[in-house]
Amino acid sequence: MPAAPYIITPALPAHRPAMAALWVASWVKTLPEIDFEARRPWLEQHLDQLSAGGALICVALAKDGPLAGFVVIHPGTGYLDQLAVAPAFWGQGAAEALMDEARRLSPTLVALDVNQDNPRAVRFYEKMGLVIVSEGENPMSGRRTFRMEWRP
Repeated sequence: MPAAPYIITPALPAHRPAMAALWVASWVKTLPEIDFEARRPWLEQHLDQLSAGGALICVALAKDGPLAGFVVIHPGTGYLDQLAVAPAFWGQGAAEALMDEARRLSPTLVALDVNQDNPRAVRFYEKMGLVIVSEGENPMSGRRTFRMEWRP
């Protein structure tokens, strides 16, 4: 789906509350057994640390204004730490637009870890051209993960 319905722009401090709210909403819908609201303070601190370490944070704004999603990628390492889309925008091209931006910012590598028990995300990343290169474990949840990579 084309990125046309979205404006991709660097995140501003004013975007943070909406970013945190959509992150929580997205994860609650994906893995309702985990209390993601309790993890909101962690996310805010994590985003600050990633940004201070050189990661770039971009948001997808719908043409009519609301925040549809965000992506966090470190162009030096190619590591995509976060890609979150508000459930109201699932299936409407926001995730694709954010992946396009990630590849633009890191044109030689996009690498990420995804929960194995999140088949919707695994299928999305495969559709975007990423391949599974290894398996691991999420240190916060203990869930099994796949390391996935895209290279041009």
